[in-house]
Amino acid sequence: MTRHFLGDTAVLLGRSLRHVTRSVDTVITTAIMPVAMMLMFVYVFGGAINTGTDSYVNYLLPGILLITIASGIAYTAFRLFTDLKSGVFERFQSMPTARSAVLWAHVLTSLVANLISLAIVMLVALAMGFRSSAPVTAWLSVVGILILFTLALTWIAVIPGLSAKTVEGASAFSYPLIFLPFLSSAFVPTATMPGPLRLFAEHQPVTSIVNAIRALFTEQPVGTDIWIALAWCVGILVVAYLFAMNTYRRRIA
Repeated sequence: MTRHFLGDTAVLLGRSLRHVTRSVDTVITTAIMPVAMMLMFVYVFGGAINTGTDSYVNYLLPGILLITIASGIAYTAFRLFTDLKSGVFERFQSMPTARSAVLWAHVLTSLVANLISLAIVMLVALAMGFRSSAPVTAWLSVVGILILFTLALTWIAVIPGLSAKTVEGASAFSYPLIFLPFLSSAFVPTATMPGPLRLFAEHQPVTSIVNAIRALFTEQPVGTDIWIALAWCVGILVVAYLFAMNTYRRRIA
């Protein structure tokens, strides 16, 4: 049964990845907005923002990476919606394939596409002066957190992808997720925010994730932020997966 599921997922993943390679512009488009945002904040606003660090791009990059992921998952919802409306799901259901393999193929495609977009953003950040002397273990930890965050948001994207009535509705859910880093420590320290906003910013998931990645890049003590970040990622992933699978069963039944 497991071998059957893995084999079906691998075949469907290959199909989804071929669609991505035929429209590389979607990956590039995903990276354009975060890169433009990074350029604007570093070169236009960076001189006026006091973060207590010498390099604003070093401070800013973790939040930009999360915005990149939030931008990329909109395409997952779009591709799911398109497959659903074109009858692809029904064709797969009539074949001897594992029921959840088609969803996992879309999710893993999202992971691959987002990792490529993240690599593009990272290269631009390096060109802008981002530097980190963090050891390999710290970089691997950052990659692990970004993968978990991507999977969590992608499973959220599956829900509107399956339940939306229009293609615009399938993609529009990502806008609040893109906006969430602005209400966190991604761009400025939360200590500079007014009371109610500061309270929200310090207790929402993006702040813990950004703080953990920033500490890993700068070789600072991570403290409890990394465990809170992992708890948020895993918690969102599990809840989103359960809701997505329930939506899938109701939609395909």
